[in-house]
Amino acid sequence: MATNRIIKVGLGTCGISAGAKGVYEAFAEAIERYPGIELDYTSCNGSCYLEPIVEVWAQGEHVASYHRVKSADVVSILESSLSGESSIELIHERRLVLENCGQINPDRIEDYKGKKGYQALRTVLTSMTPKQVVTLILSSGLRGRGGAGFSTGTKWELARRSVSEKKFVICNADEGDPGAFMDRSVLEGDPHRVLEGLAICAYAIGAHEGYIYVRAEYPLAVQRIRKAIEDAKQQGILGDRCLGLDWRFSVQVKEGAGAFVCGEETALMASIEGKRGMPTLRPPYPAVKGLWGHPTNINNVETLANIPWIIRHGAEAYAAMGTTKSKGTKVFSLAGKVAKGGLVEVEMGLPLRTLIETLGGGTSSGKPLKAVQLGGPSGGCVPASLLDTRVDYEELVATGAIMGSGGVIIMDEETCMVEIARFFLAFTQKESCGKCTFCRIGTKRMLEVLERITAGKGVLEDLVTLRTLAQGIGSASLCQLGRTAPNPVLTTLKYFEEEYREHIEDRRCRAGFCKAMIQYTIDEKVCTGCTVCARNCPVHAITGERKLPHVIDLTLCTKCGTCQEVCPFGAVSVGAKRG
Repeated sequence: MATNRIIKVGLGTCGISAGAKGVYEAFAEAIERYPGIELDYTSCNGSCYLEPIVEVWAQGEHVASYHRVKSADVVSILESSLSGESSIELIHERRLVLENCGQINPDRIEDYKGKKGYQALRTVLTSMTPKQVVTLILSSGLRGRGGAGFSTGTKWELARRSVSEKKFVICNADEGDPGAFMDRSVLEGDPHRVLEGLAICAYAIGAHEGYIYVRAEYPLAVQRIRKAIEDAKQQGILGDRCLGLDWRFSVQVKEGAGAFVCGEETALMASIEGKRGMPTLRPPYPAVKGLWGHPTNINNVETLANIPWIIRHGAEAYAAMGTTKSKGTKVFSLAGKVAKGGLVEVEMGLPLRTLIETLGGGTSSGKPLKAVQLGGPSGGCVPASLLDTRVDYEELVATGAIMGSGGVIIMDEETCMVEIARFFLAFTQKESCGKCTFCRIGTKRMLEVLERITAGKGVLEDLVTLRTLAQGIGSASLCQLGRTAPNPVLTTLKYFEEEYREHIEDRRCRAGFCKAMIQYTIDEKVCTGCTVCARNCPVHAITGERKLPHVIDLTLCTKCGTCQEVCPFGAVSVGAKRG
């Protein structure tokens, strides 16, 4: 019997962590009893908060979506009319990079080719010169999606003009920002698209060898990109005669050990060469002297994933999207206290408010939004008052934040901004390669100041010290990790200085987060004496008779918050420390 229904289970990292493998196995076991239904898998479609996701397709059309599916739901889904829930509505999204993610089986090259995959590569190899390709990318206005937003076409042109017997292209998939998972999702969901973009880049600059540098903490992404490379070789798309034409290109995967600094281009190349990942002075730039001393072009995953679309649809179509200086779309990962965590791709110029409130659904707690962290450890915190700022490279920089690779962390009013600054600085301080004195020692001194403030031991002079150290670190560090490390501190000082002063002058954390400045108490008028808090306290700091109000011994309390979490009557509260 011909297949008239296809059940697709999302098997990206987010889906697997939510139990999608068990769901897939349950379908595989049950589906034999349902002729005409075929089982397949895809990757994340961006709606990570709804995983595991099961979708029903018929004759190439989407029929239904089922969200948060459990193994126990499988039989009822198969026996139903397969109408299911309404499709996930991609409000305000404009999908270019993510157009195939969640749609195709990433391990099947035929699926990618069925979506016009590798047509762009054939077009450039058969009807365009390298210079024409570079000119097209320049005309599109595409800017690098990995950080500062440098012109992709300009970068390619510099490498194309460099004269050398050998050149290299590198895909930078060393995604290390806390809360960022854009590159991982694209590699897991549409690996051939990245390969095609890398191959087109290689042709444009005159390279025949490429590397995909991906962190080893992304095992599924590594597995799928390796399979994509092997399948492309077997079908003659990669190798000595790409697509049967007189042009060769080979790709290797290099697994990084997870050092954040290896996202910096010169450190990344050192890692590929087998050296310790440490930045070096520029110039010379990689386009002139890069991997093993040869001209090298480096772009991140999202940048390369844009290339096939631009070749197929033209530079004008791409440039028609976005703003004057920021063209096309941008993929963001929404994390933190957000109702709808996951991936979204939006046209440049969209207000942050739409990104957070409409696509992200606002805060997961339902409490007012306080700030948005953009650009990871190198970025900054944008307050709720600036939510009308557009997704645009220049506008975001004006706030003190940066576009970065696209990580967005949402924070509500229960977030302590001093702690946020401490958290991000602790991350960059730990990830510093140690080469620069300002970065190695300066970030350590800044971290010590922030730890002192969050411990309730700060003084007002600490605010001057933080700004002074930030200026020195930002101007004297060798690479961007050091230069941008103070950004989270500077933006929180700029927009939330009153919280720093409350920590210092009043010994008060308004968010109730910093343990040195809070204490837990039990309201005797609300407490019923159910003993739940006492039985769950890990340090036995709560005493009281059954059916009588309980008391917390503040000398024993570790402020873990367990009592507040388990109290069924809301009798436990946290507030500023008294006395």
